[in-house]
Amino acid sequence: MQHRVTCPLDCPDRCRLLVTVEEGRVVRVAGDPDHPTTRGFACAKTNRWAERQHHPDRPLYPMRRVGPKGAGRFERASWSEALNAIAGRLKRVLREHGGQAVARYHYAGTTGLSEGRRPVAFFRAIGACELDETICASAGGEAWELAYGPHKTGTDPENVGGAGFIVLWGTNPLSTNVHLVPFLKEARRNGAEIWHVDPYENRTARFADRHLKLRPGTDAALAYAVARVLFEEGLVDWDYLNAHAEGVEAFRAAAAAWTPERAAEATGLAAAEIVELARRFGRARPGFVRVGYGMTRQPGGADALRAVVLLPALTGAWKHPAGGALLSTSGGFRLATVRLEGGHWIESPPVANGYFRPDPGVRTVNQSEFASALTRWDPPIRMLFVFNANPAVSTPDSARVRAGLEREDLFTVVLENALSETARYADWLLPATTFLEHPDLYTSYGTYWLHWNEAILKPAGEARPNTWVFSELARRLGLEAPELYWSAEEAARVALDGASHPYLANVTFDKLRAAGSLKLNLPRPFTPHAEGANTPSGRVRFTPPPAVVVPQTTKAYPYLLMTPPAHHFLGTIYAPLVSLRRAEGGEPEVWIHPDDAAREGLASGEYVWLESEVGRVRRRLRITDRTQPGVLVMEGTWPADAAPDGEPANTLTPEHLTDRGRQAVFHAVAVRLRRFTEPFQHREQPSG
Repeated sequence: MQHRVTCPLDCPDRCRLLVTVEEGRVVRVAGDPDHPTTRGFACAKTNRWAERQHHPDRPLYPMRRVGPKGAGRFERASWSEALNAIAGRLKRVLREHGGQAVARYHYAGTTGLSEGRRPVAFFRAIGACELDETICASAGGEAWELAYGPHKTGTDPENVGGAGFIVLWGTNPLSTNVHLVPFLKEARRNGAEIWHVDPYENRTARFADRHLKLRPGTDAALAYAVARVLFEEGLVDWDYLNAHAEGVEAFRAAAAAWTPERAAEATGLAAAEIVELARRFGRARPGFVRVGYGMTRQPGGADALRAVVLLPALTGAWKHPAGGALLSTSGGFRLATVRLEGGHWIESPPVANGYFRPDPGVRTVNQSEFASALTRWDPPIRMLFVFNANPAVSTPDSARVRAGLEREDLFTVVLENALSETARYADWLLPATTFLEHPDLYTSYGTYWLHWNEAILKPAGEARPNTWVFSELARRLGLEAPELYWSAEEAARVALDGASHPYLANVTFDKLRAAGSLKLNLPRPFTPHAEGANTPSGRVRFTPPPAVVVPQTTKAYPYLLMTPPAHHFLGTIYAPLVSLRRAEGGEPEVWIHPDDAAREGLASGEYVWLESEVGRVRRRLRITDRTQPGVLVMEGTWPADAAPDGEPANTLTPEHLTDRGRQAVFHAVAVRLRRFTEPFQHREQPSG
């Protein structure tokens, strides 16, 4: 039987899928040909979901740790044993230490309203630590909102075919946003050129008509030089700026300092290229810029992105449906989620049976400083719940994260549908359902479509949804708040019925369930910033002028390391699939420019140590001019067991934070190389 469902993973495309099920097993996954954005194809990753769904290492039963933390040795237990033990420990921690001793870590392993967001309410109900979700998008979000106000909305991707000139800036949509590509091709057929601005050559660079390989972290310098040319050559729309912007003169003064020649020296590009980029963008009717969150993972990444997304305001491109910029569409989904996430309890958590009380000293865990939260906080975190995430490999200073997870005084509960690195440190490992096994509602950050999934498979083994686990714990703690016990349907109805924004007018749960997928009621034509912004003044903010912060190396650590997504996996959700690892070469590699390799006396295929201020990893070397001198590239967040030394890339990443958003600096890690001279045997890879 064939079913229509929506992919829940952390991707802007939010694909509508056709999933074929025979005798309780997924046998085929394909894109829905009738959906306007999915258009009949799915990405290389989701095409392999059947392997992920039925992977032999998938946890199927509650399991209690019986070996050392990190060894992944467990024994099967019943749900009642697991829940009673976890609830008992939680009661004791809350009674003796308060909510500040309990922490949660989660992100976008599923982006569903129920299974992704609603568990937050449980933790707010008990006064646990807050979580500052900075691991991916916070710097970009803060940058956008400083310019255009809250509720991030950009150009509708379905309109991009009408753009006259397109810049893909700091993003690789051929690997991370593939359903934008048909609209890019449509624009190209209509005469538009596509330029790509990125520090290394990836699939999108080869797709584009021109690739500008700028130095990492110099995006703001390039944007300012483009702006200077726009001002000097009369390519600025003063009617738009006078009516809908503020702080333009301060921005103009900052841009005046960046001649094309000065920007060329900073970026490594030619001055003529910079001038040509500015002229083509300024003369286009209209110009469109797609920016990516990868740009923000630099020390000055937030202001760099802000400088770039202000360019369409200079030219008045927002007046056209195909013009403007796109970072995220997430602000279009104005659902009523405060009660669902327990937002009303932040100041005063409810009290139950004397086990805990509202705690004015509740702390906030910054995801990007999770290593320090686990190893340096005093008083310490004593109980940790992890779901929809794999922080043992995905967070900075991951060796220290694992050291924290090894603490015997830390009681860790992991909800997972894979035997992830983090799961191996669990005191209790609880089997979670996949998106095919529970109902949920999905928004998007790359389309303006809203989705509903019904469960199409019975849960494998004794797997249970995240919401079921936390409602069972809430019962054992005596919590009576009805929000903690809503079904996915009840939660979706509350979210939709309580929404008042015009984009959601007449979008009811019953209509959504019947259709499976509905587009928001956007104005026609949709020009989200044609008349200004969501700022208090209603104007696009050009002040304070963005700062230019270029990442620095030192004599001790002379290279900048970037760790962008790989084509076949972005994070570790698909890590169990050896087929996708093989498609990426079987193990992580580090790319080095031929000039650097010659100076270091290194050859392709040999193994090297990469060392940063916080750790080191061993990697196979590939010499290629797809990168540039002084810049090393290591694609993909690989699972630890795929690496030759078992160390994930984030062993190298310090807890340095971006200029805004308190986000980790993943793409500008200062490192050095050392030849690995010992006899080498590759680690065994798991089957699958």
